[in-house]
Amino acid sequence: MKVTVVGTGYVGLVSGACLAEVGNDVLCLDVDPAKIRILKEGGIPIFEPGLLEMVRRNVAAGRLRFTTDVAESVAHGTIQFIAVGTPPDEDGSADLQYVTAAARAIGRHMDEYKVIVDKSTVPVGTADKVRAAVVDELAKRGLRGDFSVVSNPEFLKEGAAVDDFMRPDRIVVGADEARAIELMRALYAPFQRNHERLIIMDVRSAELTKYAANAMLATRISFMNELANLAEKLGADIEMVRQGIGSDPRIGYHFLYPGCGYGGSCFPKDVQALQRTARLDAGIELKVLNAVEEANDEQKRVLTRKVKARFGDDLSGRRFAIWGLAFKPNTDDMREAPSRQLIADLFAAGAVVSAYDPVAMHEAQRIFAGETRLNFTESPLDALDGADALIIVTEWKEFRSPDFAVVKERLKQALIFDGRNLYEPKLPRSFGIEYHAIGRL
Repeated sequence: MKVTVVGTGYVGLVSGACLAEVGNDVLCLDVDPAKIRILKEGGIPIFEPGLLEMVRRNVAAGRLRFTTDVAESVAHGTIQFIAVGTPPDEDGSADLQYVTAAARAIGRHMDEYKVIVDKSTVPVGTADKVRAAVVDELAKRGLRGDFSVVSNPEFLKEGAAVDDFMRPDRIVVGADEARAIELMRALYAPFQRNHERLIIMDVRSAELTKYAANAMLATRISFMNELANLAEKLGADIEMVRQGIGSDPRIGYHFLYPGCGYGGSCFPKDVQALQRTARLDAGIELKVLNAVEEANDEQKRVLTRKVKARFGDDLSGRRFAIWGLAFKPNTDDMREAPSRQLIADLFAAGAVVSAYDPVAMHEAQRIFAGETRLNFTESPLDALDGADALIIVTEWKEFRSPDFAVVKERLKQALIFDGRNLYEPKLPRSFGIEYHAIGRL
């Protein structure tokens, strides 16, 4: 099948590469010439395990191409995926200007039937706006046109996106027209040969499903973070609690790991967008989600509170080592990352920071450009030299089994604040290291 993907960001590039991997003829469009240049030169503009190799393999096979030519991209694919960014607006709503711009571009150039697929995370009612934009552009050309608008939300976890796309646990398609549904069935047939994973529903339900899924996961995280804070006050161990409730099959273990708050490009933005949709479009308040967001904002400062409880509010002259800058492992994404709040708090209290992350340091250098109080090291151990404490923010695998004797030796003070509960508390303590985790005894 001939497929066009508009946008070569995280969702667009993963979708395009994976669709090419199963034999489709995919053309990816981006209006940013720098991104297209990187892709044509054999690189990728994001970090995602397995993606670079897949892109190169399918480019070499001729199944995956990249362009900045809008007319070429519209002419290419019967199926047109819109996978552009929907950043939060000032009021928390999703900014749809790039989605509608993509829809208008399709309307300006299409001359045959198209299935226009909203792959971006968009609020309920976006398909109607996409349809109206295409109709308006066709009308300017004196045409009526033949097209369908479909909602096909992505459920990709950063760090595991390629596997999520190639082996999906569900494929949600919101469509009202039989022709579009059959084309989408054909497109996704290679991804569900083992058993049926396609869930067909109306367009608005599909749009809401994406927000509902992310809001539910964010709720579980904030719930466990609040329980962890309570466990600390009550003298209970949140890890024992997690095992106790997770063993109930009605609850399960997923997303029940307490820490220093969630971040990234999805959960914060999608929770806010759903709140805004409920408030302005439906006239109701989502009280649970209001609390989820408030709890997460507070949790991003949990490490700051622990540091200040140990050293005092004035951290002048103190140096802290930070392991992990990305909002989660296996990505270089620092959007809404807890590390950003922590570093800002440490700076405000007068401290300096040495930081290490396996892949996100280039992004951190861009964010903190010119900041002399932050230096980056080539290894996690190098960050420890002269530090009053180690603060763990991201649960990268390489942090899971350190040589605690060496950690103790290189730290100025044998002290760890673990924002991801990587270690059994008795292990670092057996080396004479003072250890503070989240909700653990």
